Amino acid sequence: MATQPAAGDRAPNFKAAVAGGHYQDGDLVSLKDLAGQKVVLYFYPKDDTPGCTKQACGLRDAWGEIGKKAAIFGVSIDPIAKHRKFIDKYGLPFPLLSDPDKQIVEAYGVWVEKSMYGKKYWGTERTTFVIDERGKISAVFPKVKPAEHLDQLLGVLD
Repeated sequence: MATQPAAGDRAPNFKAAVAGGHYQDGDLVSLKDLAGQKVVLYFYPKDDTPGCTKQACGLRDAWGEIGKKAAIFGVSIDPIAKHRKFIDKYGLPFPLLSDPDKQIVEAYGVWVEKSMYGKKYWGTERTTFVIDERGKISAVFPKVKPAEHLDQLLGVLD
């Protein structure tokens, strides 16, 4: 398991299929394609679950403000078809990256052992990375609480 990159580190590159935003479902996007702009990668466990929905809808509701400040991508291991249903159900204006092979979650150190009701399992830790125009990580929000996510982002994107 990779360690989580920290502020000041070069952001790990990735190439992944995307759904939503101004992309066609299944288009490939890489971090190199986004060079020269501020990028937010927010990692979340699963489409259409209570916390993930609250987090995504918070971004949606503030899209007029936050969408001008950075290219925002949600990242989960869910497939493109599931992302499309999530986007359509909640009217999400930003793209979601599909990482079924867990290459991005592992590169960013957010594929972790979790525990619920005494049962251990592996899953994505809700973490957000803000990447500057030069590809360096400028902020990391580990173990983000969905209700606090938007305020944390706005605090560093202003």
